[in-house]
Amino acid sequence: MKQCDLIISDGDIVSMDSSFRILESHDLAISGGKIIDIYPTGSKKYRAKEDWDASGCFVTPGMINAHSHLPMTYLRGVADDMPLYKWLSEYIWSLEAKLLAPDFVYDASLHGAAEMLLNGITLTNDMYFHIDKIADACTEAGMRVIVSEAIIEAQLKDGLGHFIKRQEAIAERYKAEELVDIALAPHAIYTCSRDLLKECAAITAKKGWMIHTHLSETRQEVENCLKEHGKTPYQYLHELGFGELHCLFAHGVHLSESELELMASTRSAVAICTDSNLKLASGFAPLKALRQHGILSPLGTDGVSSNNDLDLLAELSTTAKLHKAINEDPEFLSAQEAFALVTIDAARALGKGDTLGSLEIGKAADLLLIDPYELNSQPLYNIYSHLVYAMNSRQIRDVFVAGKAVVQDKSLVNIYDDELMKKAFHYEGMVERFL
Repeated sequence: MKQCDLIISDGDIVSMDSSFRILESHDLAISGGKIIDIYPTGSKKYRAKEDWDASGCFVTPGMINAHSHLPMTYLRGVADDMPLYKWLSEYIWSLEAKLLAPDFVYDASLHGAAEMLLNGITLTNDMYFHIDKIADACTEAGMRVIVSEAIIEAQLKDGLGHFIKRQEAIAERYKAEELVDIALAPHAIYTCSRDLLKECAAITAKKGWMIHTHLSETRQEVENCLKEHGKTPYQYLHELGFGELHCLFAHGVHLSESELELMASTRSAVAICTDSNLKLASGFAPLKALRQHGILSPLGTDGVSSNNDLDLLAELSTTAKLHKAINEDPEFLSAQEAFALVTIDAARALGKGDTLGSLEIGKAADLLLIDPYELNSQPLYNIYSHLVYAMNSRQIRDVFVAGKAVVQDKSLVNIYDDELMKKAFHYEGMVERFL
């Protein structure tokens, strides 16, 4: 009998492999943070240091959040019911100018990472400031993160060269940390000049980083770009070299058909942020057209201050149903296809398809145990249907990242809820003084 670190035993495995296999009553053998075997329960192929009972549970890949702003967790609900530019210019940016100390970013990120883990998110692609503190918070919680420091030209006091040196130092610091990766994040076309965007593209091509930026979030952004540059936002970025790069564009609400045709031949993906775009009335991303052009379109929560939560399973359910209605097509985006948006499609969009996003031998053991034994998810005929249309994140029982439990029986393993609540109350008082 072979030895392994951990066996997840007797679960119904939602593999999200190329055949979308569901393996009923199977075990996962895990060693060194990776899946080394999948086999029918009762085969007794392995002896483990730890055996984890998954009987009666769905075992799924961990969910992947394609676009977030973790430190904005402490700005939940401070400015609602207004359009994006008013929200940013009159509230968010002024609050951030007063609050953005490293400790604030760390504490808010730890709170956000905890919320994500409890909601079954095992990797998030995050853009904000003080990214070393975001990385520290996520590793403390036990969650994967791709961090990228938002580049806003008005804040580049020492120029892009100095900024890149700092980012390189952060990349070097976390080189050996498997939970942390780095991307480059020119914030948006309206906060970065043409020259700065072109320079970002050149640096990214040299470094091999992913670009993470906002794109075509509002009609106003498109109209301003046409007025200033004579091109739509993606046409403008494509001309500056972004078409040659691995890019993750957040939102993409107002991408045109001609832009999608241009994007289709690139390595770019578009993160769909349904709840945020609904709340800010920014519009509806062209999900059906994106899929028709073969452009990966994973889901993102965006920041808590415009969502106002980090519940990707709820985001998925809303997105799947909304786009059936928008397209007047109930057959569009089956539940199976929808669940891929937060698992394997998201992994591929972030350049992680070889290691994450599905439960297969050789991939990282990032996984969820979801308990269907609730009134809202019985009787059970189709697992994908229940995951997308019936179940909720409160049914996520256990969460593993790299083979380590980070949520056990719906409780955080590495951090304490009470401490998070105390910090939240403290910062609530601080934020209120600035409102």
